[in-house]
Amino acid sequence: MRAFVIRGPGDAGIEEVPAPVAAPGEVVVDVARAGVCGTDVEFFTGEMQYLHEGHAAFPMRIGHEWSGTVSAVGEGVDRAWLGRRVTGDTMLGCGVCARCLDGRQHVCEFRTELGIRGGRHGALAEQVAVPARALHDLPDEVDDAMGAMVEPGGNALRAVRGAALRPGDRALVLGAGTIGLLVAMFARAAGADVHLVGRSARSLDFARSLGFAHATNAEDLPDLPWDAVIDASNDPALPARAVDLVEPGKRVVYIGLAGSPSLVDTRLIALKDVTAVGVLSASGGLEGTIAAYASGGVDPRPLIAASVDLADLAPVLAGDRPAGSGAGPKFHAVIRTGSIRT
Repeated sequence: MRAFVIRGPGDAGIEEVPAPVAAPGEVVVDVARAGVCGTDVEFFTGEMQYLHEGHAAFPMRIGHEWSGTVSAVGEGVDRAWLGRRVTGDTMLGCGVCARCLDGRQHVCEFRTELGIRGGRHGALAEQVAVPARALHDLPDEVDDAMGAMVEPGGNALRAVRGAALRPGDRALVLGAGTIGLLVAMFARAAGADVHLVGRSARSLDFARSLGFAHATNAEDLPDLPWDAVIDASNDPALPARAVDLVEPGKRVVYIGLAGSPSLVDTRLIALKDVTAVGVLSASGGLEGTIAAYASGGVDPRPLIAASVDLADLAPVLAGDRPAGSGAGPKFHAVIRTGSIRT
């Protein structure tokens, strides 16, 4: 089958690789769509921390935002999965440690991560093998494009849940990339008054086109009380500013990751009685995201700037925007494959 392979920093392309076989407890999925995100870009550039910590190594096959159809099942897997449209969790815990048994498999010390960690091949390929326990059904109302947006949506939904927003609360979202915009969408769906901070005029104009009239840069941020501040940026200075900005007794949520350490004064967190919440992964937010997409409460498709073939993916990871791209921050690969049930 065809798969997108990163051979080393800046060196990637299509290769013919053996098709996956469904091991016990796993399924094989014919991939319909897969998205790329900042993590994938960091693997392409060689900057991703996992490469330097030994959790990942070249060559590697990326892709953890995906949708597709189950075409084969392994031993011990219900054959009712065959032919079903699905997406799945990225974080795959060992299943037997205390964290996994406590429902915290996404922080399992021994976890693999689809297309990211531990040599688990990703979904930027014609097929991908996935543990059946990680699968989530996609209803007819959630098309393939929306299905490949469930994983980033799950991250955003967990961030909004972490903010404990109530209808009428004023929420400030720092960062106007894919996650920041999805956070804003879920916060709006929860009834919050949403304000966004971005850097470029293009990203702010795009946010306004989605109905977020209060989208501004950090310098022009109005002096208002913020019931929650959600940092979805990669700016190392913003975690500290989030604590400065939030109302005493309220919540700060950290879902963005900077490339260098972010310093936060814990004295201020204590003196303001602020609750600080960290969010890693979409685990626990996937079902809620699918439901929000299916109901129409949140529609992520305007964020998709373009959909390309696997063979055209390397320039996108290098920062090129294909001709005719929309203004959104997300790019998808469309992968056409037949479905053979075995």
